[in-house]
Amino acid sequence: MLIIGNGRLLTLDPEAPYQEEGGVVIEGDQIVAIGPTRKLQETYPEAEFLDAGGRIIMPGMTNTHMHLYSTFARGMALKDPPPTNFLEILERLWWRLDKALTLEDVYYSALLPLIECIKCGTTTILDHHASPRAVRGSLEAIARAVEEVGVRTCLAYEVSDRDGPEIARKGIEENVEAIKKYRNREGLLSATFGLHASFTLSDETLALCREAAEELGCGFHIHVAEGIQDVEDALERSGKRVVERLADKGILGPRTIAAHCVHVTEREIGILRDTGTMVVHNPESNMGNAVGCAPVGEMLAAGVIVGLGTDGYTCDMFESLKVANVLRKFVSGDPSAGWQEIPTMAFTNNTRILQAFYPRPLGRLIPGAYADIILVDYEPPTPFTGENWYGHLLFGFHGGRVNTTIIGGKILMHNRELLHLDEAAIAARARKLAQKVWERF
Repeated sequence: MLIIGNGRLLTLDPEAPYQEEGGVVIEGDQIVAIGPTRKLQETYPEAEFLDAGGRIIMPGMTNTHMHLYSTFARGMALKDPPPTNFLEILERLWWRLDKALTLEDVYYSALLPLIECIKCGTTTILDHHASPRAVRGSLEAIARAVEEVGVRTCLAYEVSDRDGPEIARKGIEENVEAIKKYRNREGLLSATFGLHASFTLSDETLALCREAAEELGCGFHIHVAEGIQDVEDALERSGKRVVERLADKGILGPRTIAAHCVHVTEREIGILRDTGTMVVHNPESNMGNAVGCAPVGEMLAAGVIVGLGTDGYTCDMFESLKVANVLRKFVSGDPSAGWQEIPTMAFTNNTRILQAFYPRPLGRLIPGAYADIILVDYEPPTPFTGENWYGHLLFGFHGGRVNTTIIGGKILMHNRELLHLDEAAIAARARKLAQKVWERF
């Protein structure tokens, strides 16, 4: 048993989001109590004590759409002309990179961003993987990395027809095996059924995926209307827009994540709401790919559950929070926009989304929740209260301020030092592998 105390306790529990002084009691991988430090020490005299030293004690940040496999793209030069639209970005970069990955590449390209997650305080991610020439065993390779590093991760393989029916079949099988092994069990790992996007999936493949998912009782994790090309393809295939086509094919529902939803209409927003489909906004990625900005205000106002992710652009969710905030203001032309929507996405809706994949609460410091906790170096320059905590977090926090990261009750980083991994050795091996990937690319 461990008490983390003597800190400013930001629980993110809507009923009591902040205590000026407090602590958390951990037993195994879950929180058993919160409260004033002295009272906790009196109640649990046998517990070890970790002194937060006045730091912020808060839940780890969560990322509901991530691509670990994108790691080896960092610093890589394209020999083709620069892409001019989203489809060319996929064709000239991502669909060539994923084909160049071996199982060892998959493993190492997961290790490094998972380590980055620890260092910037992101304790849970929903990953979305592709490696068409190394499909079988790829999710297990990521699972090995997850267990070694210790970041809570939901696995998914993105099924696609772009590499032919045999690769699509292998992708379906990879999802099924991971879901059977990891879903609805305790521990770091979970799994769901990954799909790439409507424009790379035939009606026949969607039907096979739906049938497999129905037998497993799960939903999907799929890119939806990220670029306008997805919309154009859906209209050409079916005479319907992306959300309409996916709804007709039985892909949407309360266990499905529709990542992006940049190009959706009012009618499609209504379908997302009525089906209970969850959406994840990825502001940095959308800006970087120049695809537009999702109508997050309209979706939230309509009652759609919209969470916040990074699409692999960063591991730092504090960074994503800041970008989501300024993008909302810029697009709307309203300097007050986003003030309620962004924390709702990051701290309320991400928690709701994760309930579909894990048996206990995440993103809250409450009894019964997973003990995924970070300590943040932050000395407030102005009063810090239960009413204004978000203003402090938005403008004062970043991943580099994270001092300590605890996931599942295990201290993985303390005083900015990783306690269980040799990051330099892992990075050295990754660099050698990345060079070979670039050559194959």
